[in-house]
Amino acid sequence: MTFTLEHHHVSTNGIRLHVVQCGPVSGPLVLLLHGFPEFWYGWRHQLQALAAAGYRVWAPDQRGYNLSDKPTRVADYRIGQLGADMLGLLDVAGQEKAVVIGHDWGAAVTWWLAAHYPERLHRVAILNVPHPAVLGRALRRTPRQVVKSWYIFFFQLPWLPEQLFRRRGFRFGRGAVRGTSWPGTFTTADLRMYTEAWAQPGAVTGMINWYRAAFRNARQTGRPGRIAIPVRLLWGKQDAFLEPGLAQLSLEMCEQGELTYFDRATHWLHQEEPAAVNKLLLEFLQRP
Repeated sequence: MTFTLEHHHVSTNGIRLHVVQCGPVSGPLVLLLHGFPEFWYGWRHQLQALAAAGYRVWAPDQRGYNLSDKPTRVADYRIGQLGADMLGLLDVAGQEKAVVIGHDWGAAVTWWLAAHYPERLHRVAILNVPHPAVLGRALRRTPRQVVKSWYIFFFQLPWLPEQLFRRRGFRFGRGAVRGTSWPGTFTTADLRMYTEAWAQPGAVTGMINWYRAAFRNARQTGRPGRIAIPVRLLWGKQDAFLEPGLAQLSLEMCEQGELTYFDRATHWLHQEEPAAVNKLLLEFLQRP
């Protein structure tokens, strides 16, 4: 059975987010949180699989992305605001608790929610982003990770990152996904969808402002401690942006954690190996 993808605009935390929804309306709620430089479409391989298993799936364009609102101040992209957006979605859905699955920056928001609002979550799944404390230590002490994270520092510059991202038909963005993934993972049709999202007014600055806000408020944000609720970590070892050892260190920050490495997969494992990822996610979600 194929479920209709419903496009809604939902008011939350003082802004409006574009949210793609599918699955039985009465099903348990699952939020899918994308990262940089994606949007809801990054979960195209998971939406139907989760809906077919009986879940009500919401995949928002997070603030600054695609069809969602794009506040202009860097301060509007602090992690607390990003997390509050998602708590607002739970309230609108009328759900006290949900499952949250996050990739890249969406995983960072998921870590934050798990640390600060565990009572609103049944469990969480994290794809290829370490626990914030682990990443912070790596950026201070691990030269290999600092080199891989060069773009974080470049994004702190004014206007120049935006210019680079937009030039030559968003060549930087296309290279960021296609150049670091398996051949064929992102088709020409997929990249057409991505470039349309990036071309939305204010989108490039909104996306980059996530990095600026994190860098400027690193000490004020606070580092989440140990995570008490169940956590499922899935990690592609060929990630061009993050060292694989960060996953094991993140697992040690979880009281109920499990880790599965994908030896051949990259940062984009849920799009490279969707069948295997979906199977593990559903096993985790359906566990008592």
